[in-house]
Amino acid sequence: MIAILRKDAPQDAVDHLLGWIHKKGLETHVSHGANETIVGLVGDTTRIDPFLLESMDIVERVQRVSEPFKKANRKFHPQDTVVDCGLGVKIGGGYFPVIAGPCSVEGDNLIRIARAVKEAGATMLRGGAFKPRTSPYANQGMGERGLDLLCEARDELGMPVVTEIMDPRDVALFVDKGINVMQIGARNAQNFTLLKEVGKTQTPVLLKRGMSETIDELLMAAEYIMSEGNDNVILCERGIRTFETRTRNTFDLNAIPVLHYLSHLPVVADPSHAVGYTRYVPQMALAATAAGADGLEIEVHDDPSHAWSDGAQALTPAQFADTMRRIEAIRAAIA
Repeated sequence: MIAILRKDAPQDAVDHLLGWIHKKGLETHVSHGANETIVGLVGDTTRIDPFLLESMDIVERVQRVSEPFKKANRKFHPQDTVVDCGLGVKIGGGYFPVIAGPCSVEGDNLIRIARAVKEAGATMLRGGAFKPRTSPYANQGMGERGLDLLCEARDELGMPVVTEIMDPRDVALFVDKGINVMQIGARNAQNFTLLKEVGKTQTPVLLKRGMSETIDELLMAAEYIMSEGNDNVILCERGIRTFETRTRNTFDLNAIPVLHYLSHLPVVADPSHAVGYTRYVPQMALAATAAGADGLEIEVHDDPSHAWSDGAQALTPAQFADTMRRIEAIRAAIA
């Protein structure tokens, strides 16, 4: 349920209304727009008579929200959310960062890759220190040392870092290290314990869509994070599993405008994991840009044939630089 308040509603009356709602055992989410203020009611709304609420002087109208996701819902928050990722980098509301770097942090080559992607126009650095792998015998990442290397690159280049968190027990470590954005990977997209734990922080979360997850399930996963108090959520379309086998996954580009219609949260697209082959990544990056993505996440490696993981989908620095040039042309064309 949402209550749209009158434009001239005095603040003391608004505070009184919020207190009355809280006494009914509900939470409130207040969104201040240019022309109206929206109060979202979260909880058992059967405790409140909508007709009584609408009869109050400062209330313009009351509207039911049928979708199960509330805090992530655009009806609760009509304006696009802008997430501050640190070091002057923002996403959403017209900001368009590109996140680039290797799948796995491997060592000293990280700083070389970071310098190259920054020179090409990337604004954020990605790299996995903890890696979920299908096989238990595959490389699992460098762990805490990988986080340290990411932080060293960030401090040298002034680029916020994005890295995957897999275990709720590591949240404190990520926060202590000052990781700018915690990524929830596709395999943990519905790890509700992890979602709630990152929700207890204020660190931005890049939430990837699960391999077989519907759009509503993705938004409900975001709701888990937001329900704990962390509104700094970035959604990520990274492809879903279908019957098609010619690509790693099927890039669900229509999810981008659908998510923008349903939610105020920024939407990033990851063409690398979606298609799984270097030769298709640039075209899909351009398509996602044209579809209205708020940013991109692209894998880049200086020697893909020797990458610890996902070398088959990584761009070289030269390929990435050319792709960035074309991305800027697309953005200029659709502006």
